[in-house]
Amino acid sequence: MTRLKRIVLDVLKPHAPSVLEFSRALAEQDALAVRSTVLEMDEKTETLKVVIEGPDIDFERVQTAIAEAGAALHSIDEVDVDGEPDTSV
Repeated sequence: MTRLKRIVLDVLKPHAPSVLEFSRALAEQDALAVRSTVLEMDEKTETLKVVIEGPDIDFERVQTAIAEAGAALHSIDEVDVDGEPDTSV
C-alpha cells in the first residue's frame, strides 16, 4: 500500500474565498498541513502554489475541496509517496 505524503499544486482561484479561507478548507480534509503562496494576481483571479502535507492525503477529497471553492487545479508539480513493504511473504 502506498501513501501520498506531500503534493505541490498549481491552482487558479477567484479572489473569494480568500487565500486563508481556501487554505483552511483544504486543511480540514483529514487534518492536513497546507501552505499556500500567491504567485500571481490579476483583476479576477489568483494563481497559488499549494503545498499539502499529511500522513495519507486523500487526493480525491482535496480535488473536491478545490472545486467547491470555485478554483481550478492547473497542474500537479511535485509528489512524495511512501510505500509500505509487503510483509505477507
